[in-house]
Amino acid sequence: MSLIHTVFYFLVALALLIAVHEFGHFWVARKLGVKVLRFSLGFGTPLLSWRRKPDGTEFTLAAIPIGGYVRMVDEREGPVAPADLPFAFNRQRLPVRFAIVAAGPIFNFLLAVLLYWGVFMAGETGMRPVLGPVEAGTFAAEAGFEPEDEILAVDGNPTPTWGLAIGRIFERVMDEGVVEVDVKTSDGGRVIRTLNIPSDVLNTPEVLGDRLGFQPWEPELPPVVERTEPGSPAEKAGMKSGDLLLSADGVALRSWRQWVDIVRARPGQSIGLVVERDGVHVSLEVRPESVNGPKGPVGRIGAAARIPDSVLAAMEVEYRLGVLPALGAAVERTGDYAWLSLKMIGRMLIGKATVENLSGPISIAQYAGQSAKLGLLHFVKFLALISVSLGVLNLLPVPVLDGGHLMFYLIEAVKGGPLSEKTQMLAQQMGLFILIALMALAFMLDIQRLFS
Repeated sequence: MSLIHTVFYFLVALALLIAVHEFGHFWVARKLGVKVLRFSLGFGTPLLSWRRKPDGTEFTLAAIPIGGYVRMVDEREGPVAPADLPFAFNRQRLPVRFAIVAAGPIFNFLLAVLLYWGVFMAGETGMRPVLGPVEAGTFAAEAGFEPEDEILAVDGNPTPTWGLAIGRIFERVMDEGVVEVDVKTSDGGRVIRTLNIPSDVLNTPEVLGDRLGFQPWEPELPPVVERTEPGSPAEKAGMKSGDLLLSADGVALRSWRQWVDIVRARPGQSIGLVVERDGVHVSLEVRPESVNGPKGPVGRIGAAARIPDSVLAAMEVEYRLGVLPALGAAVERTGDYAWLSLKMIGRMLIGKATVENLSGPISIAQYAGQSAKLGLLHFVKFLALISVSLGVLNLLPVPVLDGGHLMFYLIEAVKGGPLSEKTQMLAQQMGLFILIALMALAFMLDIQRLFS
């Protein structure tokens, strides 16, 4: 069921993003007087096909759902009827061709703005960005952060929830390396703490995540299980919602934090656990999985504590923007993510960032399934982020991508005429080779992540 769930939401995301991208090409082409022969979602054999008029555009759903295309009347692709020559793409003025090709990525950016706009207006409930324990040796500790610091703003941008604060910190750190964080201390004072991240860590976001050192504040909670993650060590050990943890290897448990400390200290080692379930003592054995922490491997079992309603009420905050502020925030968020994506690509090209930052179809499918499990709002934010990435990717000056065609048009504008067909064909072949190599690399990295 989990695989079906992941595949379903991956296909939903893929279909929507491809449809919007290709609709951009289609809509602008029609508006500028170019005749469109086919609008296809997917490649290969058409599974469904329809058209509203006998001589109108054919809309198809094809068998291979990894892309799409808009086929326009074009003398370079076959004979064109004399009546259709004025509507052929290749006969249009340079600005018209440029606008049609650029429309696909632009529509991806517009979709991201629209989705973020809806998210900001709908609002979300989150936890106040109050810090928990700050481990020595982390960047947070080096910057002077202390337990119970509340993050008020990051580089001047208000961050009322934990998700907004941490997301903004990551975004600014990856972009600049130096971030100023406005903090309210536990005694009510206001200070600015500055994060300064070395460039070698910026090149490996997974290491940055481990060493950043921000953990949310946790109240003193009773050791009661609220839920376990599917497939986690906690679920495999038989832990259930409502279990009261009594002892671990004979040591009495008085708080959830005590239990967390025991688990983190025992990666890959069995822990004898006694729980109270429906008034009966039950013995279990749980083996925490080993994950990377700031100072080495730590244990994790995939179980969450039950938080009393009174504690939730004290820590929860609702974040919502009005129509115009939400639109401005959506445009800013889209621009920030586009620039961040472009900057990361640039770092990879010059060897300042590892190619392990690439995500292939398997990773994206996993993210789609995970975000959908968290709720509609998280799935919408995932769609917006992937739409930005798709827009940036398609604008890269690589032949066969939209950016490659735009590069040819810019060369044509400068030299007063198009490149020769032989030169364009050679560039297209090189671009296709680069694209296939990148796809193969991303897929290999996905497989490696899957089995690591």
